[in-house]
Amino acid sequence: MEKKPKMVSMSKRRRTVNIISYITLALISIVWILPFIFLLLKSFDVGNPGVTGYVFPEQWGFDNYIYLFSAETNFLQWYFNTFIIALFVCVIQTAMQFMMSYVLSRFRFKLRKPLMNIMLVLGMFPGFLTMIVLYQILKTFGLTGDNAVPGLILVYCASSGMGYYVSKGFLDTLPKSLDEAALVDGATRAQIFIKVILPLCKPILIYTVLTSFMGPWGDFVFAYTVSLGSQAGMNVAAGLNSWLSAANIGAHFAHFCAGGVIVAIPVMVLFLFLQKYYVEGVTGGAVKG
Repeated sequence: MEKKPKMVSMSKRRRTVNIISYITLALISIVWILPFIFLLLKSFDVGNPGVTGYVFPEQWGFDNYIYLFSAETNFLQWYFNTFIIALFVCVIQTAMQFMMSYVLSRFRFKLRKPLMNIMLVLGMFPGFLTMIVLYQILKTFGLTGDNAVPGLILVYCASSGMGYYVSKGFLDTLPKSLDEAALVDGATRAQIFIKVILPLCKPILIYTVLTSFMGPWGDFVFAYTVSLGSQAGMNVAAGLNSWLSAANIGAHFAHFCAGGVIVAIPVMVLFLFLQKYYVEGVTGGAVKG
């Protein structure tokens, strides 16, 4: 009988903590989503294409979106460049990461642990440290300016194997008896990897595809540096940024907002349809290291 007041007080305290947590999370969500709402609303403002002091447009319309696909802009070229870069990087990076993860998960060799440690240490350094060096190398081979697209694909894919951590953690959860049984049946290592292991790795495979696609899709700093202001070599982030200069922002800010909405649509659609597998890939790959 004496324990009931304590239990009631603990229940009230827990309820109070939950209410405060929910309110805090709601406020954080509102602050986080407000810029996106403003971006969306401004993209429909056809009365004033520049920066305004109001949120809701005085005149609504699709003129800003129509302008993006007109002959007056290079938006389609920027969008196509971004899609090509993201597609190639997605395929190459996913393949390289999975092959590296499979080797480190299933094989045992003398330099295995030193190799993993070296890649782990190198991955701690920010990419900005190598930006100037990479730019000079690409410039030497003529992969800047108008030819920035293949140069960006090369750089994005160069260190793909170093991102093996999550994929290897997922592969470590798969029993090695599967490989041994396939070897007994006469399968090669390549057949085991393609026909036995990959079908079991759907969640982590989709997670890797999403992360590989999103990296180059949203990159700005390195893409802007390599393109050198060339319309033919810009990705969509670098291209839209050119509309935010002091000379263009007054006439193109609403166009920039419309472009931002269109750029966000593919990633949003991918996450909506593949969210389940994305979460399973993250949690599955975090079981073992």
